[in-house]
Amino acid sequence: MRMTQRVKKILAHYESDNPGTKANLARILMQGKLGGTGKLVILPVDQGFEHGPARSFAPNPDAYDPHYHFELALEAGLSAYAAPLGMIEAGADTFAGQIPLILKVNSSNSLSRLKEDADQAVTATVQDALRLGCAAIGFTIYPGSDNAFAMMEELRELSEEAKSVGLATVVWSYPRGGELSKAGETAFDICAYAAHMAALMGAHIIKVKPPQAPLELDAAKKVYEKQKIPGGSMAERVSHVVQACFAGKRIVVFSGGEAKDLDGLYNECRSIRDGGGNGSIIGRNTFQRPKAEALAMLDQIIKIYQGKA
Repeated sequence: MRMTQRVKKILAHYESDNPGTKANLARILMQGKLGGTGKLVILPVDQGFEHGPARSFAPNPDAYDPHYHFELALEAGLSAYAAPLGMIEAGADTFAGQIPLILKVNSSNSLSRLKEDADQAVTATVQDALRLGCAAIGFTIYPGSDNAFAMMEELRELSEEAKSVGLATVVWSYPRGGELSKAGETAFDICAYAAHMAALMGAHIIKVKPPQAPLELDAAKKVYEKQKIPGGSMAERVSHVVQACFAGKRIVVFSGGEAKDLDGLYNECRSIRDGGGNGSIIGRNTFQRPKAEALAMLDQIIKIYQGKA
């Protein structure tokens, strides 16, 4: 694998990391059709845990099969595939070494009664990630939740262990719980705050939701208005989130969320690109479509990040 100057520059920002961790980051950054560009499109399939199997896979029954997702990521030329333990175990041998894997090591579910104190259970280990040949672990934190501090402590321990054995850490930073309003979970100021927390926790790759226009916190609103921080467009809001990730020195990707029409998805990807984001991590918008449609959609998204569409 011959690294591009763009990837070497990105890796240089991770000054404390050992060669093993940087090699695994390079695996992700050099994989697929976007390899070497500094842009990423990752397939995450943890929705069965989060929302249940029917809500996740019934629109495209082929997606009940774990092998389907490995094949989809490979055929589309994606950067990595992220999933919980069982999904990766079900295809780990057949697809060994073919695509970088991110083992999601904590998960929640929609049967839980936790609301203000939203939380996730640790469902896999760093040793599992090593055993399965993964490039990274993935971990969700819920800034704003009454359980946020405990989640951060779990992340600290798992991330320390992962880095010690040469694995990267991907953090899903999803504000939720506490006194946050539903709109506040994706508010401009809250998304930037959540991304910054993930960077401060030592994340190599940060995943947040696309930031929306409203501001949630009164104290933050005063600063945003006084400093005239631009946020009228999605591209401007993405740019601010990237700025919050150590002035763009950390990789930040944005989730696709619930299934939406293609034009809306493509425009969102263009805004992420134009705002300086590193790419998208798109699950339901991908695997809930028939494979041919998903491949065509992903090809267009890749072209957007290549600057060709």
